[in-house]
Amino acid sequence: MSMKNFGEIVQLIEDARNNALKKVNQELITLYWKVGQYISQKSASAEWGEAIVDQLAEFIRSNYPQIKGFNRRGLYRMKQFYETYRDNEFVSPLVTQISWSNHLIILSKTKSIEEKEFYIDLCIKERYSKRELERQISSAYFERYMLSAQKISPALQEFNQKTGNTFLDTYVLEFLNLPETVSENDLRKAIIRNLKNFILEIGKDFTLVGEEYRVQVGNQDFYIDLLFYHRGLSCLVAFELKINAFAPEYLGKMNFYLEALDRDVKKANENPSVGVILCANKEDEVVEYAMSRNLSPAMVAEYTLKLIDKKLLCQKLHEFHEIADMEED
Repeated sequence: MSMKNFGEIVQLIEDARNNALKKVNQELITLYWKVGQYISQKSASAEWGEAIVDQLAEFIRSNYPQIKGFNRRGLYRMKQFYETYRDNEFVSPLVTQISWSNHLIILSKTKSIEEKEFYIDLCIKERYSKRELERQISSAYFERYMLSAQKISPALQEFNQKTGNTFLDTYVLEFLNLPETVSENDLRKAIIRNLKNFILEIGKDFTLVGEEYRVQVGNQDFYIDLLFYHRGLSCLVAFELKINAFAPEYLGKMNFYLEALDRDVKKANENPSVGVILCANKEDEVVEYAMSRNLSPAMVAEYTLKLIDKKLLCQKLHEFHEIADMEED
């Protein structure tokens, strides 16, 4: 047997280890759910009341000191966990698919049940670590996602429906640690240096194909700032980076790139290429006019180099829902 075949054995070991860890996590979450259910039901009865949490915590501490995590705080979290999701038909079947640490983050750092559902689903889909989840919540990913759903061009609506709004209207790139004034070259190089964090922001289904990716049309060479492949969409995604506000002529250049990619790079089994023009800022009305007759699956997004005020985004989302409710009436 050649040495290269040993990799298959290693893969079998890793798969078994991952499956074992997944099983352990499922059993642990199921245990916390059942304990939370027990406490919730007993505390609601006249016989036990709220005192059950303190009594149970003291009983475990005194008689089973080797059992960790079942102190007063931990037991209240299990009770909160059960009571938050017990009547939720969407979440209940999914709770064992993410870690307890991620559950605790979602319970403590989100407000509405819609937001909690969103991050649970996202954790499952993207396989977030604790650190990655904390970053997404602090960057107001939920609010940006919800607001972006209203701004995607018609040409991208079908793509988004397939993958659950892959593209955002605003991207937060605080991890680049760049000053406010940079060149496009600086921005591109910083993204490459921080590629793991950039892919966390745009979605883990993205794989980098190349930077300054060359396409040849006629006798001329043209260079796309960043070219990715998206597994879920089965298509190439071109990113053009602009350090200024969006200008309509950027769209013509992007359409040119998409045509070149579809004619000369895209494989027969792949979907049409998608373009993202990532600008320092944009005026929605200008974007709307520019996109109104555009048939290509392209979009205009803006980036910020600092974390966005989450309260401001929450207010914008609230205002949007109010307007939507008024229109329905």
